Amino acid sequence: MPYEDVQKFSNAAIGKAKLLKEHFGKYFLRAIMAGFFIAVAMIYSNVVGNLFKESDPAWGKFLGGLVFSIAVLLIVFVGAELFTGNNLVMAFGAYDKKVSWADVGKVWLVSYVGNFVGCFLFSVIFVLAGASGTADYFAGFIGGKLSIPTGEMFFRAVLCNFFVCLAVTCGMKCKSESTKFLMITICISGFVIAGFEHCIANMAIFTVAALLVPGLSAGAIAKSMLIVTLGNIIGGGVLLAWPLRMMSADK
Repeated sequence: MPYEDVQKFSNAAIGKAKLLKEHFGKYFLRAIMAGFFIAVAMIYSNVVGNLFKESDPAWGKFLGGLVFSIAVLLIVFVGAELFTGNNLVMAFGAYDKKVSWADVGKVWLVSYVGNFVGCFLFSVIFVLAGASGTADYFAGFIGGKLSIPTGEMFFRAVLCNFFVCLAVTCGMKCKSESTKFLMITICISGFVIAGFEHCIANMAIFTVAALLVPGLSAGAIAKSMLIVTLGNIIGGGVLLAWPLRMMSADK
């Protein structure tokens, strides 16, 4: 990675920490909007899956993965604060000694909470709107999602955020909008089709499932959120951010 890109990532981390400190309300609203965008993608993906569940589930999974890419596309093009993307950017800034680890923790915490608020609100509206007839579809997969073995769940989360943060990296490096669109779509659809675990997407999925599917375990949901969140942090903040900074050609 050229040194000018190192500066770009580190400056992004500095900007996020500064915005949070000086304009908390604006930063929190950006995090809520990221939650909205993730919930939009979750709705789109699951409605597509529901449409194909009887005729061709494989195509439903493939197309659902493609349309889920709208989440990061909206975040990059419109502007919002996504926790999992911040795992990469803020950790990179800390490795470059441009922000403190305290700044990293603050940005991660506030963006995580804001993302949850956005996912929760938008998902509740989706259910109140009738959930596009997806109650049976959610009931069909939510049990299996919550019963993934702990180790598998963790590593699916690690791989997931590696893919997501590759998309964020492409969004920051690519100069043309068409190139950004293509690279982000490839990266994001890859993790969805592969069945990896994204903690913010799960906030939206679990909110809808809890309202539509009776008998879900709150403990199982909390356990999944904890494991997947930790895995996402490792995937973006360690597996990708650290080698990107270490292999960079400084001045």
